[in-house]
Amino acid sequence: MIEVSHLSRTYTSGAGDVHALRDVSFSVPRGSIVALVGRSGSGKTTLLNCLGGLDTPTSGTVHLGGIEVTALDEPGRTALRRDELAFVFQNFGLLPGLSATENVGLPLRLRSVPHAERNARVAHLLDLVGLSGHAAQRPAELSGGQQQRVAIARALANSPRLLIADEPTGQLDAETGASIMALLQDVVRAEGMTALISTHDPSLQALADSSLHLADGVLLPVP
Repeated sequence: MIEVSHLSRTYTSGAGDVHALRDVSFSVPRGSIVALVGRSGSGKTTLLNCLGGLDTPTSGTVHLGGIEVTALDEPGRTALRRDELAFVFQNFGLLPGLSATENVGLPLRLRSVPHAERNARVAHLLDLVGLSGHAAQRPAELSGGQQQRVAIARALANSPRLLIADEPTGQLDAETGASIMALLQDVVRAEGMTALISTHDPSLQALADSSLHLADGVLLPVP
């Protein structure tokens, strides 16, 4: 599903060059869950942004399902993110004025999915993340863990092939974070997706099929 070859990303600032990624290469088979592990500043977010077409690498290539992301123009990357990818971030990103149902259904509404089909998909996803009983509640009425569950359901709305999650448990306590990681494992399996999930907590690696370790922009060899 993912093929990354000799990927580098250098940022230039007044203080000099910052090498966020240095010659990173790896592959991820379809249907697997991979944990991207490293301390803050190790390059995890930069790597995920390059994979999802949110950032452009200085050199190297990224292929997702046979599509060369690094060769796409901006409209092509926008279409890729709309049709093939889903993102989950640590800050949830829910619209505060909308209910859980409305937040989850928003991507389907933007694609003009028929009302009955949209409602059925939203109901299925809220059930999948264990929030059927909270469908009418707004984000402020939900706990942090529940808000992240809504964000995960929304990310799955368009049936993406790849889920990219950047520190999805970063704002949660350890117990809630572990439950969110377990949920991600369950929904990725249920939806038949591939997932790349970054975390600074090595204890959460156990729920992944494999791990990638970044340090100072370098991919460390598997121990």
